[in-house]
Amino acid sequence: MIFIRSIKVALLVGTILAIINHSDAILNGNFNTTNIVQILLTYLVPYFVATYGSVEQARHFELERSKDL
Repeated sequence: MIFIRSIKVALLVGTILAIINHSDAILNGNFNTTNIVQILLTYLVPYFVATYGSVEQARHFELERSKDL
């Protein structure tokens, strides 16, 4: 479940950020290795942030649940 949610967040946020930060290269079709790496990182960062947040939340709830037992 975390994986799917993180992918959705990465696609949405990554696309918005890619358009904001790399619209000139995207519209002109002017891609080089640096642009491609930057665009990939634009998608990876939101994926990792969403995954980290979800895992930490799950850990927190698990710790709270174990305290209640």
